[in-house]
Amino acid sequence: MYLEFFKLKTQPFRLTPDPNFLFPSAGHNKALSYLRYGLQQGEGFIVITGNVGAGKTTLARLILSRVDKEKVIAVELVTTQLEADDMLRLVSAALGLAHQGLPKSTLLRNLQDYLLARAREGTRVLLLVDEVQNLSLAALEELRMLSNIQVGEGALLQSFLLGQDEFHTLLQSSGLEQFRQRITASYHLGPLTGNETREYIEHRLRLSGWCDDPQFTQGAFNAIFDYTSGIPRRINLLADRVLLHCCVEELHQVDEGLVNAVAEEARQEFPMQDPGSNTDRLASDSDNQEDAVNNVQLLH
Repeated sequence: MYLEFFKLKTQPFRLTPDPNFLFPSAGHNKALSYLRYGLQQGEGFIVITGNVGAGKTTLARLILSRVDKEKVIAVELVTTQLEADDMLRLVSAALGLAHQGLPKSTLLRNLQDYLLARAREGTRVLLLVDEVQNLSLAALEELRMLSNIQVGEGALLQSFLLGQDEFHTLLQSSGLEQFRQRITASYHLGPLTGNETREYIEHRLRLSGWCDDPQFTQGAFNAIFDYTSGIPRRINLLADRVLLHCCVEELHQVDEGLVNAVAEEARQEFPMQDPGSNTDRLASDSDNQEDAVNNVQLLH
């Protein structure tokens, strides 16, 4: 609706992770370095944690978009509450292997045969597991067992694990000592700073064809940061509402008062929650709808 009003080429603040819109904050650059390092190592677990909407999935998808597809098969899993056999079935399904009604022993054998066959072709498999904090200890143990499949000194499966902060607590469980030993690198992705929040908004607007319409005052940027705590997905939600409000009211400047009004309107829609919680809830609902359709993706 507001694209035509502001002469934008594309929607700047979509919730769907898009590597083309990645903003290179200090934290995101560091996390990206860890993922690149892990890809070069080709083994073990690389763990990236952060708040809901911090940009973990966007980072991982950027890495996956840049892999040599002739040498790496990348599989993305978005998990819910999975047990051990469920994890094996989900991995098998993503790789195009038979999985329905098969016992665990057959699932493991088929997966091992698949990994060995790809290794003979000079190809390895990279597993991206999102929302890893939802996995049971048994499911994590199955991931560890899969990571142990080797040919000579080389591992046949590597995993990037993306999760919320509580995954760190889960990792301290007594039954995960061997799993912890397989973690090659770990990084916690924090929120944007106030200055980065402004740069993030301008970055996404410019990529969408923004020509300084609408204009944002420094007070507007400060207010957006205060309401969103620098969490990218929260910023997207509030900024999108702000642009829609400007379009409806035919305004071409965004100031602190306008941001406050839009944020208060959102608060009235969800009166029992603070602005941060509002955006988390909306983002979570959006993610759940997308995950229901795209629970398993094979990226080639």
